[in-house]
Amino acid sequence: MKRQQAEKRGRQAERIAGWWLRLKGWRIVGRRLRTPAGEVDLVARRGAMLAFVEVKARATAADLDLAIDERRLSRVASAAEILFHQLAEPGDDMRIDVILLAPGRPPRHLANVWHGG
Repeated sequence: MKRQQAEKRGRQAERIAGWWLRLKGWRIVGRRLRTPAGEVDLVARRGAMLAFVEVKARATAADLDLAIDERRLSRVASAAEILFHQLAEPGDDMRIDVILLAPGRPPRHLANVWHGG
């Protein structure tokens, strides 16, 4: 039952994040895209930029600081590399973003968070 609740919360968080991105001028071009390297929660486009977005929801704002780590971002980045070749148009660029959600708080959008290798 806990797994189903977590799944439901995750989907709700992704809907909120997609709504937030659309309000900021992004178009959602993919949701929950799976690759052998991992999954990307949302892919959004604005102009020639494709953002591969990891969405994390926590019960409190304080918990958000621990919601994302280097290992998770590395998996998202690996999946994004695969997906970029499928979704990109000539001249496109890409970045990895994170949207953090907690009740009673506006979404926190961290842009271009992956600089590792």
